[in-house]
Amino acid sequence: MPARLVELLQHLVNGLSVGTIYALIALGYTMVYGVLKLINFAHGDVYMVGAFSGYYLAGRLVPERAAGAPPPGLAGATLQAALVTLGAMAVCALLGLAIERFAYRPLRGRARLTSLITAIGVSLLLEYGFQLQPIRGLPVAFPPGPTPRFFPELLPRADWSLGGVSLSNYDVIGLAVAVALMIGLQLVVYRTRFGTAMRAVSFDPKVAALMGIPVDRIIAGTFALGSALAAAAAILNAVPRPQIHPLFGLLPGLKAFVAAVLGGIGSVPGAMVGGLALGLAEELVAGYTASSFKDAIAFTVLILVLLFRPDGLFGRARVEKV
Repeated sequence: MPARLVELLQHLVNGLSVGTIYALIALGYTMVYGVLKLINFAHGDVYMVGAFSGYYLAGRLVPERAAGAPPPGLAGATLQAALVTLGAMAVCALLGLAIERFAYRPLRGRARLTSLITAIGVSLLLEYGFQLQPIRGLPVAFPPGPTPRFFPELLPRADWSLGGVSLSNYDVIGLAVAVALMIGLQLVVYRTRFGTAMRAVSFDPKVAALMGIPVDRIIAGTFALGSALAAAAAILNAVPRPQIHPLFGLLPGLKAFVAAVLGGIGSVPGAMVGGLALGLAEELVAGYTASSFKDAIAFTVLILVLLFRPDGLFGRARVEKV
């Protein structure tokens, strides 16, 4: 293939790999906003907690191999990776429940600015709480401290070259798992009683409560589901890019928020498309201009969307009565 085509395809592969991470995190933003009309700015830090949860779980479940020892079989490594991912998702689901119960639920019904400030406070609490020096005597080094950690290799890496385009098994697995989780979320939202109740609460929580829907439990379940997806994204991102630290979720969280706005915040398909589009835009800008513009493109997209299409690609304008 021509060199320019190979370069373009390589950028597309890299962009999709990053875009799936943004899409999974953006789903948490858009689900919470759809139900509560709240921007949960602590969501990026829940993603960080998912990475550290996977790190600690991997330390327990994935034993270190002695020098010269044979690597585990593919089935064993896959099982270990699945257990680490599911464990991190469970930890973050519980964290999402705790954040909703103790930080957001007491403020429900008050001004939205109050909840927004609280979300920023929870975000800072997680970011800087994880930078405290570890407490001696605990079975794990918690809090982890500010020193970066290196995520263990859950699966042996395999690299391929297809027509000059470099591809790894991490790219394939990450894309497959992300697509499976997105499809699963669509089925939950549109094919289950919980999803029907969630959409009813999103439309009008007071009327939903009169119809017998447990609004508090539905909102808590939405937080748990979105937080679990953030943890899955953290594991998928931490394995091929192994350095994690307490500010690991700051920039991805902000970019995922941009992706949610781009797709139309409150729209599940919009969050998916917005994440993939943002990942591709970042990679193409970095590849064809300068890598220093990579982080700036997300916020440029945010400004353009707010100027020309504030409802996003899949959003619908709503008329509010005053």
